[in-house]
Amino acid sequence: MPHGRQRVGVAATVYWRDVSRLLTVNLPHLEQLIQQLCLSSSSLLPSNTKTMRLAFLAIVLATLLSVSAADFCSQWHLSKAGKYVVYNNLWNQNAATSGSQCTGVDTVSGSTIAWHTSYSWAGAPTQVKSYANAALVFSKKQIKSIKSIPTTFKYSYSYSGTLIADVAYDLFTSSTASGSNEYEIMIWLAAYGGAGPISSTGKAIATVTIGSNSFKVYKGPNGSTTVYSFVASKTITNFSADLLEFFTYLVDHQAFPSSQYLTTLEAGTEPFTGSNAKMAVSSYSAAVN
Repeated sequence: MPHGRQRVGVAATVYWRDVSRLLTVNLPHLEQLIQQLCLSSSSLLPSNTKTMRLAFLAIVLATLLSVSAADFCSQWHLSKAGKYVVYNNLWNQNAATSGSQCTGVDTVSGSTIAWHTSYSWAGAPTQVKSYANAALVFSKKQIKSIKSIPTTFKYSYSYSGTLIADVAYDLFTSSTASGSNEYEIMIWLAAYGGAGPISSTGKAIATVTIGSNSFKVYKGPNGSTTVYSFVASKTITNFSADLLEFFTYLVDHQAFPSSQYLTTLEAGTEPFTGSNAKMAVSSYSAAVN
């Protein structure tokens, strides 16, 4: 029955073509793409095969978006965890002479998650290798329309020898909800081993107290994006704040346009170099109200 075998082969090709699209699509479009793939018709597939295809893709979706106890180690792997997406995000791994990194989700409880990332990176000590992070999924809003951005971030950090890394929130804004990044606001809770933020001068432009914590403020360009970095004066491992206060400072003192849309809210760690390092986040939450 060669014709039947031919159809099985075509079906398998279609399945894995769809899976490859799932693995490369940006997460905000992932669920939409799943629906398109499951509902679309293909002249190559008979009706019973279409049913198999839908079931197959549903399994793939569950696998891709489920919280798994297993760590994930590939460059762009991610895991959906409640209202967050946890990324391994080894965006600059090629700058390292050697190394690897794995990330995993531990628990999800309501709007709070626990997760961790472990790594060893060597070489290029002035270059960030990755940004493992938990990104909040939220509706994009103009800063002037946001009432609060409550967050908690409790973590511990361990390593062997020396470490150069930071622990930071990373927020991006744009003049439109779907526009490219125009401003990046980083909130550094820790700077290990002399890690430093982007700065035009290498010097802080201000020192501010937000909540009960003191931060030095730096400003500099990253391509066409203007970066403001708030670097804590001392390491904070148990953080609770309203991130809107950082924007209020920028609007009041740095001519930041309140018409900007908040498009991204992430929290994680940027390693430069380190051996047997691990950041364990025991509690993380965030919201945009």
